[in-house]
Amino acid sequence: MLLSSLRGRLVPCVCLGVLGLLCWVWVSFASLADEQLPLGAWEAVDHTAFEPQSALSEMEFASISSYRGPGNNDHRSNKELPILLWWSGGLFPHFPGDTERIDCAKSSCLVTSNRKVQLYKRTASIIFYGTDFRAYEAPLPRLQHQTWALFHEESPMNNYFLSHGPGIRLFNYTATFRRESDYPLTLQWLPSLDYLLRPTAVPLEQKNRLRREGLAPVLYMQSHCDVPSNRDRYVQELMKYIEVDSYGKCLNNKQMPDHLEDTSTATGEDPHFMSFVARYKFHLALENGVCPDYMTEKLWRPLHQGCVPVYRGSAVVADWMPNEHSVIIVDDFPSPKALADFIKHLDENDEEYEKYLQFKNPKSITNAKLLESLSTREWGVNDMSKPNYLNGFECYVCDQENARLTAEKAFKKGQSGEPAPPKMANNSHMGCPLPQPGFGEVQDLPEDDGWLQIWPQDYWQSLDQAEGLESLIRHNESDPSLLWKHIQNIAMSRARGQR
Repeated sequence: MLLSSLRGRLVPCVCLGVLGLLCWVWVSFASLADEQLPLGAWEAVDHTAFEPQSALSEMEFASISSYRGPGNNDHRSNKELPILLWWSGGLFPHFPGDTERIDCAKSSCLVTSNRKVQLYKRTASIIFYGTDFRAYEAPLPRLQHQTWALFHEESPMNNYFLSHGPGIRLFNYTATFRRESDYPLTLQWLPSLDYLLRPTAVPLEQKNRLRREGLAPVLYMQSHCDVPSNRDRYVQELMKYIEVDSYGKCLNNKQMPDHLEDTSTATGEDPHFMSFVARYKFHLALENGVCPDYMTEKLWRPLHQGCVPVYRGSAVVADWMPNEHSVIIVDDFPSPKALADFIKHLDENDEEYEKYLQFKNPKSITNAKLLESLSTREWGVNDMSKPNYLNGFECYVCDQENARLTAEKAFKKGQSGEPAPPKMANNSHMGCPLPQPGFGEVQDLPEDDGWLQIWPQDYWQSLDQAEGLESLIRHNESDPSLLWKHIQNIAMSRARGQR
């Protein structure tokens, strides 16, 4: 759904422009025919993904003309440019056709979603969308002259393959929610500082009146129940000690108004939906997956509205908050009862509650890291003066690849020393921990517990697949269907104590 809506937004209106670009595409690829190597048969990527939304669905895209960066003196013809291949064809930030020239800050490239160029000599890098990356569909053999790049802004639950060392180190360049990645997308759900500074949507006096009329102090709204963070288990325990209005499919005890039953009102920030949830003093903001720097609209939306998030997700969330007093962190409390007692205290004490909303005054935003990151990030969210992060990342890869190829060429000509080896990602670029129960200990769960049978197993099976693909590449295999054989060989070697 995400990918199809993205592609739909990229359709231009001017038919003559479409025709001209299609002609250009035909000419460009006709010039590459002499470089093609034997091709294999490639199956289409399965774009089926989990329900969790992505910041991409909130972003506005437009087809705009190429921009040449002020440091770009690359005047090579299209026939001379390196090619970047977007392997996940449904996520391709260009339209129409299947190729386009990009002129970036320092250099230029051709970008395409046409898999026929996978084995071309000029195809320098392959860009993958993390949610769609599957070990059994990887482009093999992996060619020595190509790098791999990873774009993955979605939940860690979408692909735990990337949270293991053997999986993430297959990639040379990364754009993930982790601040340590090459092209960080950490604040992808925060459009701007102004988004945080908007006045409180519902005044405290009105919230207190609604409380006296029977509205619960705490809002919980989820329609995706079986997730790695196991958040429902925690909320169930919390409900023993404090009243929670729970909407959606998970722990439902309240019905949404008829005009808000369509879930798209929530993901699109429909004004009626926003007014409805803004009435609550506290929002349970529990991510579907737990990982450093993974923060979604569940956190930023309450701050935007002037509600207090009760948050569990990124263990380092405090690094990005407006100040030290704007969010309640679940894991700061020894038990759900202790958290409930604290929420009740704030609910009954207006002065203490309002301390959590002081960041609405710009003078109270004291987090220099947050301010600097928002002002210096080169990509924008619905800001047409800046590239979106899809185009920004491909330009990052383009400039990196041109620099790499230039260094290799200079070395071959004896004009410089041996170039540095290609970059390699590591666990800090994505690595997320083993899923844990939302409440209690793993050893206390019954063997038939539904969560226990799904997510810990998925995590470790993803490690098997990562090791299997690494083995395929190491053996220069060209058939990804051999993955299961390699996984079996690794398991047998481990059982014999040889690993």
